[in-house]
This record gives sequence, structure tokens and C-alpha cells, in this order.
Amino acid sequence: MTGQRSDARRNYAHILAVAEAEVAAQGAQASLEQIARTAGVGSATVRRHFPTRKALLEAVFKQRVHALCDRAHTLCGEHDSRSALVRWLRELLDYSLAARGLADVLSYQPLQDEVTQDSCAGVIGAAGASLLRKAIDDQAVRADITVDDLLTLIVGIALATENYTAPAIPADRAFRLAVAGLGATGT
Repeated sequence: MTGQRSDARRNYAHILAVAEAEVAAQGAQASLEQIARTAGVGSATVRRHFPTRKALLEAVFKQRVHALCDRAHTLCGEHDSRSALVRWLRELLDYSLAARGLADVLSYQPLQDEVTQDSCAGVIGAAGASLLRKAIDDQAVRADITVDDLLTLIVGIALATENYTAPAIPADRAFRLAVAGLGATGT
């Protein structure tokens, strides 16, 4: 954003605000053309700022994802590392359910080369890896679990339940069943 003209920065901020509202209402498949119409700009302007749907979604979720990462860093200082990891995963799931589209952003092949350190999947993965590493070191969770396993679990639960009338209920049940399998001894 630095180096852009002030009108381009205003356009970016306005398009992003419209996109946030549209993604909240429609999820990850929000229409880029509708975003352009609502923002009062051409679709080429939207695509100039956000060349791909993924780029738009990354921008929409960036601030909240960074807050989740900050939360992970705070939780790393907790004595009960398993509890800290589970609490953070629960917060990630809750936000994924509340912010339709985040699960789609995180499901863009988290292990592949396209993930950069500043992408949503990259920063969430790094934050989760710190919590997981501590829990494994403390022998509080199984050593064969990877952060990608955990992200796949959260994304899967969020995507599987997002269209339910009350997604939190089945998501909570699936989450509790999955967390039971994190135990260091399989309990």
C-alpha cells in the first residue's frame, strides 16, 4: 500500500470494507462483481487491488488472523500446554464458523509452495506450530501430530458445518471428539 496514490489507497480501503461485509454475508464465494458494484468501482479496479479471490480473502481476514496468532503467542506461556493448544484451536474454529470464508482461505493447500510466511495459512500454521511443539515437548499430546493435521481438522469441521442452521452445535461435537484423540497415550 505504501507508494500508492491517496485515491488508490482510499479505493483499496473502501473495496476491502465492502468485501468484508460481502464475505460475511456470502462466504468465500462472494461475487467479486457484486463487491465492485457495491463499492462503486469497476471490476477491473477490484482485480487490480486483489488479482485473485484468494488475495481478496487473505486481505479480508488478515487483521483477525494476526489477532489469533498473537493469542497463540500469549498461550505459549501457559503452564498446561495441551489446554493452551486446545483453547487456541477452539478459538480458531469459533472464528472460522463466525467468519464465513476463513476456512476456505486456510484450505488453500497449507503444505504447498504457494503458502507464504505472511499468508493466512502461513501465519496461522506458524502460530499453531509453536503451541503444538510445546505440547509435544511436554508430552501432553501425541508426537506424531503435525500442525497441518490440526489445521485440516479445524478447516474440515468448519467447512462441514458452515451451512447448518446452528453450526456451533455439530462443530462443537466434532471438535470434542477430535480433541479426545490428541492425548499423548491415545486417550
